Amino acid sequence: MVPKILIADDEAHIRLLLEQTLEDLEDEGVQFLFAENGHQALEMIRMERPGLVFLDVMMPLLNGMAVCSAVKNEWAMKDIYIALLTAKGQDIDRNEGDAAGSDLYLTKPFDPDHIISIARKVLTMPA
Repeated sequence: MVPKILIADDEAHIRLLLEQTLEDLEDEGVQFLFAENGHQALEMIRMERPGLVFLDVMMPLLNGMAVCSAVKNEWAMKDIYIALLTAKGQDIDRNEGDAAGSDLYLTKPFDPDHIISIARKVLTMPA
């Protein structure tokens, strides 16, 4: 099975930045998927079952918290690792991410080396 990463963010430059950060993984067989709103993200997760999702919290149509909660709590897809990405770093926001079922809560700006490390660990790829 081909490892897949979904990058879901309404800002094109953030999607591009994450793709460029992770581009070496593409050479190792990882497939990238993209969504620019919460509805697209849910549909992509349902159809493609990515192993890892970098999910923006503040997106149109359906926010990242709702997407995460649907995947983890309603659909019980515990095997999909969801890293929430957000500019909101308050404890209350992190608690909301935990309640939604996120595996990781990252604030923007993010460290590119940390993103690569997360992807390699989650997809069980050598460092």
